[in-house]
Amino acid sequence: MYQPAQQSHAFSEEQVAAEQAAFIRKVYLFMATGLGATAITALLVVSSEAAINFIFRTPFLYLGLIIAELVMVWTFSSLARRMSAVGAGALFYAYAIMNGLTLSVIFLVYTASSISTVFFITGATFAALSVYGYVTKRDLTSVGHFMMMGLIGLIIASVVNLWLRSPQMYWVTSCVGVIVFVGLTAYDTQKIKQLNVIGNAGTDEDHKEAIHGALVLYLDFVNLFLYLLRLLGRRR
Repeated sequence: MYQPAQQSHAFSEEQVAAEQAAFIRKVYLFMATGLGATAITALLVVSSEAAINFIFRTPFLYLGLIIAELVMVWTFSSLARRMSAVGAGALFYAYAIMNGLTLSVIFLVYTASSISTVFFITGATFAALSVYGYVTKRDLTSVGHFMMMGLIGLIIASVVNLWLRSPQMYWVTSCVGVIVFVGLTAYDTQKIKQLNVIGNAGTDEDHKEAIHGALVLYLDFVNLFLYLLRLLGRRR
């Protein structure tokens, strides 16, 4: 992990800043192409009646896809260091495509215009908070820990509401979800910036660090988008 105080004797502040900027651009590029793969996959699914029927009307297939996504995220987190950069990249894009299959359901629930509007709002919000996390001198560790506790509570409340089906709890969890992922976007960006090992630019390890960071920010973006869609999206 990069520690500025420990590496300042070997690298100037300008070198550190330049390498961090190049690294975070690489992270954003991977994240953006992952989001692109997800969006294209979702649009291809909803444009095909056969694909819609297969994914959403085949017993347990949709649930199986969600479980497979969770397994892929866990696999990436636990095996990323032992994988090659090519393998890590392939797993990341496979996950993004699979997420497109499951997220295609939003086009059946919400109007296309409201999805586009919320996506734009999400992009602007994400960009502002990510830039803040990158440039701020404030240590956001306490914010990150608080948001992680909020995420655990959010998951529990959402599971409980599967049985309660309370509109009030649905609204509250949607608002809390937006707050949690706004905070995590800033925190994760700062953490990813600090994870960059100065001096290994262009190496296999550097590419894996960037892909891992892209996955983290990808998940923040997608979850922020979904919670904003719950609040602002117009249903069909």
